Amino acid sequence: MSAFEDDDTEETVTCLQVTVYHPGQRQSGTFQLIKFHHRERLPSSEVVKFGRNSNTCRYTFQDKQVSRVQFSLQLFKKFDGSVLSFEIKNMSKKTSLLVDNTELGYLNKVDLPHKCMVRFGDYQLLMEKEDGESLEVFETQFLLSPRSLLQENHWPPGRPVPEYGGYLSCCPPSTSPTETDESES
Repeated sequence: MSAFEDDDTEETVTCLQVTVYHPGQRQSGTFQLIKFHHRERLPSSEVVKFGRNSNTCRYTFQDKQVSRVQFSLQLFKKFDGSVLSFEIKNMSKKTSLLVDNTELGYLNKVDLPHKCMVRFGDYQLLMEKEDGESLEVFETQFLLSPRSLLQENHWPPGRPVPEYGGYLSCCPPSTSPTETDESES
C-alpha cells in the first residue's frame, strides 16, 4: 500500500464565482451586506435567493429598486451528467432578468451557462461556475468590480431592462397603454 492511498482525498467542490457591479455602488452601499473574497460553503439542497429582504435572501442588496426576492439559484444534476448545474429563476414581478441575452419574466427559469452575465435594472453580475465532484455542497464567492462588466468583458450591451416589466416599442412613454376591465368595453 502506498502512502498516498492512506491519505483522505478531499472532493473538489463546485464554486459559483459572482462578480458584481452597480454604477452607484460606492455612494449607496448597495453591496455592504455581501462578504467579498470569501468562499461560503452551502448545502446543495439549498435554494439561494438574492434580493433586498434579509429575512428570506441569503445575499442582500441594500436598494429599494431591488425586489424583496429578485431571483433564486437552485442546484440540480442532469440525468446524463456527473456534475452540479444551476438554474436561475426570476422571482420579481416588476423587473425582467436578463441571462446573457435571454429575457426571463416572473417565474421563468433557465439553466445557468458556465459563464454568463445576469442583469436587472442597473445591476450586472458576471457568474462563472467552476465544476467540482461533491454532490453534497457547493461554494459561492463574490468579487466587486470597479468598472462596468459589460465593457470590461466585451459583452454585447443588449437592451436595458425597464424597472416595471416588458418593452413598449409601440408607444412613446407619455402615451403608455392603460388596462381596462373587459366588462368596461
